[in-house]
Amino acid sequence: MAGDQRFIADMNVGKLAKWLRVLGYDAAFVNPISDNELVRRGLEEGRIVLTKDRGIAARRLATQGRLQVLLVPGNRVEEQLRFVVRTLDLDQRGRTFTRCIQCNVPLEAVEREAVRGLVPPYVFTTQRRFSRCLRCHKLYWPGTHWERMRERLQIEC
Repeated sequence: MAGDQRFIADMNVGKLAKWLRVLGYDAAFVNPISDNELVRRGLEEGRIVLTKDRGIAARRLATQGRLQVLLVPGNRVEEQLRFVVRTLDLDQRGRTFTRCIQCNVPLEAVEREAVRGLVPPYVFTTQRRFSRCLRCHKLYWPGTHWERMRERLQIEC
């Protein structure tokens, strides 16, 4: 099932959406959202619904295969991410850090000179690659926080 899956996370697995974004996957998260709205968006947008709610998985749309629902076990995001990655055989390499963790929008590369004065001087001096979210304009660079996240992903997945 590897490929370009798109997700929508229920409120009870919201942190999971952030980590799927880190891996480069389109993972919507709306809080609050009703079960009906979650199901509607999953259907209309072709998203896999990630939830702990057995009632959503028992809906006719899911049992007939029209809506893909993945019941996510565990209470810790590390367990949840490991489960989703393994169950759906998600690619963990090559696409990490390509989406905004906040907005879920693909990042665009930004010329280094364009961020002068927008990032701390030390960051500008030590980093060569920068990206920006097209929606919120948050800047990203492969600093120590990226390394910590990479380490965490390697351990988890």
